[in-house]
Amino acid sequence: MLLNVDLSLPFEEPVLIFTLVLLIILVVPILLNKFRIPSIVGLIVAGVVLGPNGLHVLNRDASIVLFGTVGLLYIMFQAGLEIDMIDFKRYKVRSLVFGALTFLIPISIGTIVFFYLHGYEIKPAILLASMFAPHTLLAYPIVSRLGLSKNAAVTLTIGGTLVTDTAVLFVLAIIINSTQGDTDLWFWVFMVVEMIIFVIVVLWLFPKIAKWMFKQLESEKGAQFIFVLTVIFAAAFLSELAGMEAIIGAFLAGLALNPLIPHTSALMNRIEFVGNNIFIPFFLISTGMLVDLTVLFTDTNAMLIAGTIVVLAPLSKYAAAFLTQKIFKFSVLQRNLIFGLSSAHAAATLAVVLAGYEIGIIGESALNGAVVLILVSSMISSFSTEKVARKLAILESRRKPDISEKPDRIMVPIGNPKTIENLIDLSIMLRNPEHSQPIYPLAVVIDNEHAEEEIYKKNKMLQEAIHHASATDSDVQLVSKIDVNIASGMIRAIKEMMITEVVLGWNGKITTRDRIFGTVLDNLLNNTEQMVLVCKIIQPLNTTGRLIVIVPTNAELERGFMRWIRSVKLLSTQLGAKIVFRGRRRTLNKLKGAVNENKPTVEATYLPYNNLNEFAAMKSELQQDDMVIVISARKATISYNSNLDYVPRVLSRDYKDNSFIVIYPEQYPVYQSVPVKGIPVTYDKGREEGGV
Repeated sequence: MLLNVDLSLPFEEPVLIFTLVLLIILVVPILLNKFRIPSIVGLIVAGVVLGPNGLHVLNRDASIVLFGTVGLLYIMFQAGLEIDMIDFKRYKVRSLVFGALTFLIPISIGTIVFFYLHGYEIKPAILLASMFAPHTLLAYPIVSRLGLSKNAAVTLTIGGTLVTDTAVLFVLAIIINSTQGDTDLWFWVFMVVEMIIFVIVVLWLFPKIAKWMFKQLESEKGAQFIFVLTVIFAAAFLSELAGMEAIIGAFLAGLALNPLIPHTSALMNRIEFVGNNIFIPFFLISTGMLVDLTVLFTDTNAMLIAGTIVVLAPLSKYAAAFLTQKIFKFSVLQRNLIFGLSSAHAAATLAVVLAGYEIGIIGESALNGAVVLILVSSMISSFSTEKVARKLAILESRRKPDISEKPDRIMVPIGNPKTIENLIDLSIMLRNPEHSQPIYPLAVVIDNEHAEEEIYKKNKMLQEAIHHASATDSDVQLVSKIDVNIASGMIRAIKEMMITEVVLGWNGKITTRDRIFGTVLDNLLNNTEQMVLVCKIIQPLNTTGRLIVIVPTNAELERGFMRWIRSVKLLSTQLGAKIVFRGRRRTLNKLKGAVNENKPTVEATYLPYNNLNEFAAMKSELQQDDMVIVISARKATISYNSNLDYVPRVLSRDYKDNSFIVIYPEQYPVYQSVPVKGIPVTYDKGREEGGV
């Protein structure tokens, strides 16, 4: 059988090629981690050694090029997908400034050097200098892994990448068309119109299509992932039709889908897993295969060009990072992080040099010099980013404020199998990312003759909860209780597990027994102090457009004020949804200060209203994708009002097309006298009769 398999070099057997590449992806990072060398460098070097210009074990054939192209687009897509859109909007001026600096400084220095020192004509000189300016976010997976993707320096660099790469590709289009004698007025008009149409389609039409598709495919997780891949490549193809590089389209696709893919969702986990472990490593290996080290030692001109490029490119990028730091008063670590992220040259650099080579503006020496730049700059970027990012991550972890005394421990009582996925997803989004606590699904079985049968049914439901949570790469710890009633079992579990938050599904049916003895929720609120969230999810969570938060008067005086604010902000960040706070003016003023005081940053507006009697009228202002969040209160607390008791039923009856959450904030164990800033404040029953 071995005689039928061709083992001659280079390998041509598809199964053998794929096996070898996967082995490289598996082994190289493991080996290099022992020497603290970034895996990015190892994969590129592996491509150099095993590629057609090295040992020639592998050819850079169509399959390698295809997977490499997918990996390149994936890097740009993930950069757009993981960016904090609130910070991106806040720092758009900074991104424009950095993008301009990191484009103008390298291209100016490069043009002068190649024109005056190397004797190139002006067009080839500009084209060669254009290789200095663009950068590829090769080291982005490093900062993402260390939790720095929302750092101001990272956000600025990502925005600057879009600016400088677009500018370089625009220059490339001008040079190519001018060389071919086609730069009349209609050329410019046609190019601008194409770009405008392309941006409108990707940033306006694609999100609308995606929102509709996610609603139709809510239960089809695999189909959602395939749809995302389709969007990436459709945007990349449209970008090429508009005369730009595919990487611009992939990045804009990430921005377009950013609000619709929560960062803790199962879909995001699938996107990152496939990209980081398959496609992106393929791209790095294929990039290494382009390097021909033998030419550099036999061609003097290639050595001079490579030396010039390798020296000037990092210096010009460092100059741009240095000026950016001084202008915006960043720290030295942030400056070095900007340099590390922006110093890798791959995607647009390859596009520039290959385009110039194909039309005959630059020769093979410049092509090899550019490929060496890709290898060296990738190593500089990987090493410097890894080193700086670790220091910055440690520093940021020390600076982060301790918002609550206890880490989040969220319990999710499971009663209805249809609501398991939504409640687990919501709980994962509400969990503080600074605490690595699991989610606690709870099954309570009443102690009677049917207990054994009920335990079996509940355990099957809990297994579904585990299966769903595992798709999001989140920890789950199952809890089962047998008790005399549901409420008693939940209360006992809360105490034993030191739970801080309880996420419940809403059951609007009230029986006669419930009216006499109280519902499970009533018993839970009366006998616990933890924050309780009562939820009814109608629309898919990731299609939520706005969070309408109704806040009662005196909410800022409650013990759990900061905890529920943090939960709402986390939910807003995960869903990419704007927040609209509604409340009395005095409460909104206090609320605005608290919202702006701590991270994460959110986009919020504050609209006053007189009292809860206006609550029913708010229905006409809602859109279908709005989620209503009502901050309620337990009886006999500072912010309690009798109108709050009717809110859940009003929501369930009148707001049938909208998801809602009723939050009962964390309270003090003794409700009669609550210390606020050192002053004992006694509950006044008269407040109950006023407006909220």
